[in-house]
Formats: sequence, structure tokens, C-alpha cells
Amino acid sequence: MRMEVLFQIAGIGILATIVVQLLKQNGRDELATVAAIVGLLLATMQMLSMLTDIIETIRYTFSLYG
Repeated sequence: MRMEVLFQIAGIGILATIVVQLLKQNGRDELATVAAIVGLLLATMQMLSMLTDIIETIRYTFSLYG
């Protein structure tokens, strides 16, 4: 597992949390929800690269090509 991807996901989560809290304090609840969803999507996209690597490793290990 690549550690830099995990740190990127954690960074996205921390940044999204800070943005959401700032927006909620300023009364912009709708934008806070959008910011939370965008943060979730960005983190999910980062995890997809890890998921494809895991699937390829499983296929190679069990010779499931084809």
C-alpha cells in the first residue's frame, strides 16, 4: 500500500473538514454540504487507484486472467 496516497486522503479529509466548519460558522450550510460532498468524491477517486492495484494483485495471484 502506498503511504503517500493515504496521506493525500487524510489531507483531503482534514481540509474538507476545515472548509465545512468555516462555512457552517458563517451560515452557509448549503455550501458546507457541497464542500463535504466534493471532499468525499476526491477521497473516493484517490482510493480507486488503490482498489485497481488490489484487484490486479488478486488476479495475478490466483491467475484469474481472461
